[in-house]
Amino acid sequence: MKRALSLMGMLFATVLTGTQAASATEYPLPPPDSRLIGENTTYTVPNDGRPLEAIAADYQIGLLGMLEANPGTDPFLPKPGSVLTIPTQMLLPDTKREGIVVNLAELRLYYYPKGENKVIVYPIGIGQTGMHTPLQVTSVSQKIPNPTWTPTANIRKRYQAKGVTLPAVIPAGPDNPMGLFAMRLAMGHGEYLIHGTNANFGIGMRVSSGCIRLRPKDIEALFKMVPRGTRVQVINDPVKISVEPDGKRYVEVHQPLSRTESDDPQTMPITLSKTEKTFVEDTQTDRAVFDSAVVRRSGMPVLVSLGPEPI
Repeated sequence: MKRALSLMGMLFATVLTGTQAASATEYPLPPPDSRLIGENTTYTVPNDGRPLEAIAADYQIGLLGMLEANPGTDPFLPKPGSVLTIPTQMLLPDTKREGIVVNLAELRLYYYPKGENKVIVYPIGIGQTGMHTPLQVTSVSQKIPNPTWTPTANIRKRYQAKGVTLPAVIPAGPDNPMGLFAMRLAMGHGEYLIHGTNANFGIGMRVSSGCIRLRPKDIEALFKMVPRGTRVQVINDPVKISVEPDGKRYVEVHQPLSRTESDDPQTMPITLSKTEKTFVEDTQTDRAVFDSAVVRRSGMPVLVSLGPEPI
């Protein structure tokens, strides 16, 4: 399914008014030589008419994360009685465990509170095709409660092409697309922010102009925890691998970010890094299972150890 999903977003904008998100997902940090956290769960869909986004919000999952784990599910009206996989098991990104780490490919933000042995994971919305957040290490340069929104010239032009004339400044408040909290990043000309939203449907999708978007309760919690100057690393890794202390080998594959509107993230080629190639070519990796995981792109860790489970 395409990551744009613009028509779906328009529907959710009207359907999901009042959707309440659950509290953030916290995990104890594994040892430095381990990256596997959490456990997947299941959910039986009741006959209550709720869309998939509402279920995803209950479990702090992004919409496309739910669709990766449950292909073929109707995002508007999941079939009552069907059993969904809730993808709450994951591999930590192969980065420094400090501050904020944003992995665009998996549409997740990881926050490592200083001095605490835990990581907090949030689903995010990111930039549309052609509007990527730069990949770099930066920091939080400014914390802005009740932000106003001043659309850039490019944004105004894009909206104008759709017949919408934006005001020069949108004041703070519940109708502001930036939500009630924003954190400016020290890169570019200050145009990249981590902020909230007035429309929950965009979480777990590519809908922004390059900013990183969180559900209202999530940005409020993150805003209160994150000090100014906090390290922020933005990466784009659709493939994550790990060799755990017990010898088990895992791969987690997400749909890569499309580069054009015609790209299909489910079938786009994925280029493996040198480290990932070494991992897959190792005699302890089941190549067939690994290749199958790359094709499936479930967004969940897959055990790819060859032979019997190690002791």
